[in-house]
Amino acid sequence: MSLDLTDIVLTYPDGDGRLTALDRVDLHVPAGTTTAVVGPSGSGKSSLLAVAATLITPDSGRVVVDGVDTTGLRPKQLTALRRERIGIVFQQPNLIASLTATEQLQVMAHLDGRSGRDARQRARHLLDTVGLASRADRRPHQLSGGERQRVNIARALMNDPAVLLVDEPTSALDHERGSAVIDLLTDLSTERGIATVIVTHDTHHLHRTDRVVEVVDGRLRLGASR
Repeated sequence: MSLDLTDIVLTYPDGDGRLTALDRVDLHVPAGTTTAVVGPSGSGKSSLLAVAATLITPDSGRVVVDGVDTTGLRPKQLTALRRERIGIVFQQPNLIASLTATEQLQVMAHLDGRSGRDARQRARHLLDTVGLASRADRRPHQLSGGERQRVNIARALMNDPAVLLVDEPTSALDHERGSAVIDLLTDLSTERGIATVIVTHDTHHLHRTDRVVEVVDGRLRLGASR
C-alpha cells in the first residue's frame, strides 16, 4: 500500500511551445506515512496531485498505486483503480445539500456497486472515527466548516483506499480546526496503513507530517522528516 512516482514529466501547450509543469519528479510515499507537498502558487503542486490521482497522464514516467503500474491502463481501468484504491479529499467538500452525513458516504459505496445495511454501518463507523457520530444525520448546512471537512475525509475513506490524496484541507479553517484536521489525517494514515499526500500552503502544521517536499518550478526538493 504505497504510492510511487518515478521520473515524471508533464507538459502543457503554451503558445508555440510547451510549458513544463513537472520536471523529472520522483516521489515515494510508503504505507502508513504522510507526506506534505508545499510550494508557491503555480509551482506544480496541483499537477503533482492530479498525476498521482491518475486524473492526468504524464508525458513520461511511471505512477504505481498500491503495486499497480498505471502505465498503459485504459480509461475504464483507471476509473476502477481510483474508485477502489485511491481516496481524494478535494479542497472544497462539495457535499450534496439534500443528503445527511451518512448518506454522503453511502453514495460512494453505491458507486462501487455496494449498498444496503453494510454500507450504512461502514458509513456510521467512519463518521464515528472522525468524531462525527452525533452529527451523522445532519445535512451540510447544519455542520460547521471543520465538520464538513471531516465528512469529506470520511467519504474518501469509504472504499478503504491504499492511497489518500488531500488538497488544501485547512484552507477554509481557523488554526485550531486546521490542526485537528491534520492530526486526524496523520493518525488515520498510520492506523490504516494508508500512503497519504497532503498539498498545502499552510506551513503551521508541517511538523505533524512524516516528511515535507517542496515543488519549485516543477522540480521536487526534499524537506526535513518529522
